[in-house]
Amino acid sequence: MKTTCPYCGVGCGVDVSNGVVSGDAQHPANAGRLCVKGAALGETLDHTGRLLWPSVQGQRVSMAAALDHVADGLQRIIAQYGPQAVAFYGSGQLLTEDYYVANKLMKGFIGAANIDTNSRLCMASAVVGYKRALGADAVPCCYEDLEQAELVVLVGSNAAWAHPVAWQRLMQAKRERPQLQLVVIDPRRTASAEMADVHLPLRPGSDSALFAGLLNWLAQHGGIDDSMLPHLAQVESTLAACAGWDVRAVAAACALSEAAILAFWQQFAATPRVLTLWCMGINQSHTGSDNNNAIINAHLLSGKIGRAGCGPFSLTGQPNAMGGREVGGLANQLAAHMGFSAAERDRLSRFWRSDRVARQPGLMALDLFRAIARGEVKAVWIMGTNPAVSLPEGHRVAQALAQCELVIVSEVSAHSDTAAFADVLLPAEAWGEKNGTVTNSERRISRQRSIVPAAGEAKPDWWLLAQVAQRMGYAEAFAWTHPQQIFTEHAALSGFENQGTRAFDISALASLTREQYDQLSPVQWPVTPAAPRGTARLFSDRRFFHADGKARLLPPAMPVVTHTDARYPLLMNTGRIRDQWHTMTRTGAVPRLMQHYDEPFVALHPQDAAAHGLQAGDLTRVQSAQGWWSGRVMLDAGVAAGQLFVPMHWTRQFSAQATVDALIAAQGCPHAGQPALKQTAVRLQPLRPAWQGWLFIPAIMTPASLLYWARAPQNGVQRYVLAGEGDALTWLQQQPGMADLQWQLAQAEQQVHLLGWQGATLRCAFYAAPTLPCIDHAFVSHAFTHAPASARQRHALLGGRPTQSEHAGRTICSCFGVGEIAIRQAIARGCDSAAALGEALQCGTNCGSCIPELKQLLVTSNVTL
Repeated sequence: MKTTCPYCGVGCGVDVSNGVVSGDAQHPANAGRLCVKGAALGETLDHTGRLLWPSVQGQRVSMAAALDHVADGLQRIIAQYGPQAVAFYGSGQLLTEDYYVANKLMKGFIGAANIDTNSRLCMASAVVGYKRALGADAVPCCYEDLEQAELVVLVGSNAAWAHPVAWQRLMQAKRERPQLQLVVIDPRRTASAEMADVHLPLRPGSDSALFAGLLNWLAQHGGIDDSMLPHLAQVESTLAACAGWDVRAVAAACALSEAAILAFWQQFAATPRVLTLWCMGINQSHTGSDNNNAIINAHLLSGKIGRAGCGPFSLTGQPNAMGGREVGGLANQLAAHMGFSAAERDRLSRFWRSDRVARQPGLMALDLFRAIARGEVKAVWIMGTNPAVSLPEGHRVAQALAQCELVIVSEVSAHSDTAAFADVLLPAEAWGEKNGTVTNSERRISRQRSIVPAAGEAKPDWWLLAQVAQRMGYAEAFAWTHPQQIFTEHAALSGFENQGTRAFDISALASLTREQYDQLSPVQWPVTPAAPRGTARLFSDRRFFHADGKARLLPPAMPVVTHTDARYPLLMNTGRIRDQWHTMTRTGAVPRLMQHYDEPFVALHPQDAAAHGLQAGDLTRVQSAQGWWSGRVMLDAGVAAGQLFVPMHWTRQFSAQATVDALIAAQGCPHAGQPALKQTAVRLQPLRPAWQGWLFIPAIMTPASLLYWARAPQNGVQRYVLAGEGDALTWLQQQPGMADLQWQLAQAEQQVHLLGWQGATLRCAFYAAPTLPCIDHAFVSHAFTHAPASARQRHALLGGRPTQSEHAGRTICSCFGVGEIAIRQAIARGCDSAAALGEALQCGTNCGSCIPELKQLLVTSNVTL
């Protein structure tokens, strides 16, 4: 069965045969490649941790009773307070069909536009940038441009980790055409920067200055494509606004050398085919929309758009963020890329046959949860996302949800930080169960097909929404019985009274039968009668979607740089790591995806660590004006002095105080409403526990009375790393269920090793000391499913290590479980390249995401590359 990966916006095709997950060799997005997360999808198909049945106020009820409760609650609140008192908050994990139904119900029949999505945290700035410049939220490029570009500029994106399959396409193109140049612009020296020809480590928040200077330089040094000028508006005013950004001013703003800046500008101007890729480092900014327009400006003025191998290409963060944009999933748009003008509202009203269509934009994510906190929004339906973790000032979001009159959560996971506040929990279908479509970064619509039966009483999100709509009196408009019916309605709307005025048009798909829908091959929109097989690139005719057919240049914004001071002297950046996804509700349950980084960490320059009395492996607290976070120190010379990096993924389900967005102020781009998650002034405070240790137990628990803990699932067991005050043995004895076990104890000075048995079955393994003990995790985990039989084996287990073995070290290659020590040993034996290591150990030969780290190990092992 062919389906689509549910992780990043690359939109990889997946082939599932006899329970084995592999890349779909025929899918044009990935041609058979999968990253380690995609390759591990088969390990997420069990029902562990699933929400399997509905509940109201914590009590299991029938699905009919739960849906009645939701419909009655929404109707009661609307009758008492009006439609603006109700809101939906969706997710890029929803399929387009789910999104369409949610948007139709809220904006078309409830009559308010208060439906927003976690795509607001991801792509909202890119949406505004494209619409302001091109007249439509329309990405001009396609993945084939990766193979055809001569210069690729990667800005604010660690694509090697965040979009690994697209990155591998680029690396393959570079191997085949070594003349292809890669420039990475990022404050950190990331895995992507390690592979670049040039790395420009600019000051955080200064991107708009670099590209404003580029536009100014192009205008002064023959970089304008004169044939583009008839197709552009606001050229003179924009160039005048950029005139002050000469190389000296840009160097001062960006903290880069003038020579490095000039070399980049000259290379951009001299190269015919330039492809600029960007992601959250550009979007999640106080000037996110303006950052986007600064990049697009340069491509428009130089004519590097609408041709093979060039263009401004935003990389979508989520699997269906673009599909959500197509159906109006953001609060400031209507369906099918329409806005709130009288003509557009009238068009939608006639198509939906509703006189209740929302008349004005609704509340965007940050304002939505502020309105909940103020009591203005009385009911919120949260679908497949975790705002208590992912939104800035997450503690305020949690407080808002705790006091909200009606919180409905449709989810896959039984336990999440947000689900804890639900009055009504509705079990939604998970990946592998869902049936519908998604749209990736290159506008390619792909089918996501069900490959396993739904778990328990789980239902499609569109079905849950439609059932509630029917109960609210809108049965005729929500009478679908299959996602094909929703998709064809969506497709018909895209072409309704369009006549080429709206970029999004898939009207050629509006007549698909159910069989044709089931067999639909990946296709890029627009898909029209004139282009029935789709459209790879846009704007090759230099016709844009503003009313006059011209694109717009926009004056740049001044960079907004977060200031540090004596109280908060460091600048915190956040982002993704290679093997995890968002808030870990799926990836966090897969043991091999927890091997690369298995607990929350802060990456520090060695100079800053030393200044704060910290060493690698120490525990520390990161504190801002909004909150604090705790995790382990990792030294990284690729992080500039004065800055630090903290991953975004950990939640209260996996660690005590590691939700990093709680540290970030709820501020952002004034045009897009996208939070600025990349720059927060913070300070460090070392944590000095009396003891640290490891606890292995079969079931998930929430450790109490500790300074720090983090959980990582292992095969057959849950592993906790702990740090506390007082006596470690006393703490363990106070935990529930421990009194019923038979104990095997080894204690010397301040070290405690303890095994808890229930007959011949191991139920607990605990290792504690003043500093974190070094044990063999795989060896201990194995004992929970294969209990040691002999006294010698039990003695080895008590020691935490098999006899005559060496710890594997940190896992570098998650695909094949290859650790750092094995890699260093292979290097010492003569493996002098990533290819040689792959031949010896298999590392780097599957998804390739670990290749930058392999090269780093080769460098640090004094091997010449």
